[in-house]
Amino acid sequence: MVTEVRIERVLPAGIGRVYDAWTRAEVMTLWYCPNPAWELKVQADVRVGGDYVVEMGPHVVRGTYLEVEPPHRLAFSWKWDGTDDEPTRVQVDLSEVADGTRMLLTHTEFATAEDAENHRQGWEPQLTRLADLLQTPTPATGRN
Repeated sequence: MVTEVRIERVLPAGIGRVYDAWTRAEVMTLWYCPNPAWELKVQADVRVGGDYVVEMGPHVVRGTYLEVEPPHRLAFSWKWDGTDDEPTRVQVDLSEVADGTRMLLTHTEFATAEDAENHRQGWEPQLTRLADLLQTPTPATGRN
């Protein structure tokens, strides 16, 4: 029974830009939801012990930052409002590679394999949106 999600991608941007996409609320609002039709609101106090809240249409997830190691690692708890589920853990590890930034997302501590699979199905389109966003050069520099 697999009760974790592991997704690895090479993203077409420098490590600093990828880290910013995970930690700056105004950038997160551009990709941090699997359904682009839903309104997305993000509040994030990115520091160890800081909290975040993400409103994805009718769904709200919140948690606390557990590890903040710019620009290489970010870890946080993950808990959906309106459920009795125990919080899970998301960890994002970033490293520079020739084509951009290698990102390994690990989402662990699910109670069931079905819950893990449901979250994998949510992360996949969300991370595709992130990759698409990062293919667009930043307005200030014109670079990825």
